[in-house]
Amino acid sequence: MARHRSSRKHRDLNIIWEEGKHSMAAESYRTLRTNISLSQVDNPIRTLLVTSCIPREGKSTTVANLGVTFALAQQKVLIIDADLRRPILHRLFGIPNVQGLTHTLSDTVEYDQVFTPTKISNLWVVTSGIIPPNPSELLGSKKMKAFLERAKQQFDMILLDSPPISSLADASVLGSIVDGVLFIVKVNMANRDLIQKAKEQLTTVGANIIGVVLNDVDVKRDGYYKYYYYYNYEYYG
Repeated sequence: MARHRSSRKHRDLNIIWEEGKHSMAAESYRTLRTNISLSQVDNPIRTLLVTSCIPREGKSTTVANLGVTFALAQQKVLIIDADLRRPILHRLFGIPNVQGLTHTLSDTVEYDQVFTPTKISNLWVVTSGIIPPNPSELLGSKKMKAFLERAKQQFDMILLDSPPISSLADASVLGSIVDGVLFIVKVNMANRDLIQKAKEQLTTVGANIIGVVLNDVDVKRDGYYKYYYYYNYEYYG
């Protein structure tokens, strides 16, 4: 499990890197990247789903900044916006959402036309595309599995954003076809029962939960400051 402190109410891709490579936020993501890389030494994580229990826990900004961190480590990274209900990654990266995942899964756009380069070297994004009437069916389709398998031939790391787990099947469907799941929990948001229920949904489909990020911890207020002066993530194996 990891604890993450956010010093601002809304933290986005640009703010993290404007703070500098040695900011607490940047060090946090580097530590998280290292923990992910070391979590499955014999079977490295190539496809990672980032999800949460309920909305507004920071999963989308986490997947965006984590993607940047992997890319800065000279890995070729793909971020897929698989939140086909309320997609946001195209806005975080400032790119158009004209043709994306749903377009290629429905065969209206060719596979190689949905990859959009970002301003960060080594980092590409596949936006959600048009909002479909059947997100869970699309995400659980053979075409989605084939898309991931083909992408793995081109990228070192593939990160997927998804809707929250609590009331939708989307994350559970994706959790069953990726190498690992990173679970985002924001302080004072979802209660223990909801978190336990979400965990059970993932384990039921055989998802490999590799860790939890505790988001928006105030390290000074909550007494963690002396432990997080430089690194403000702590990982529990």
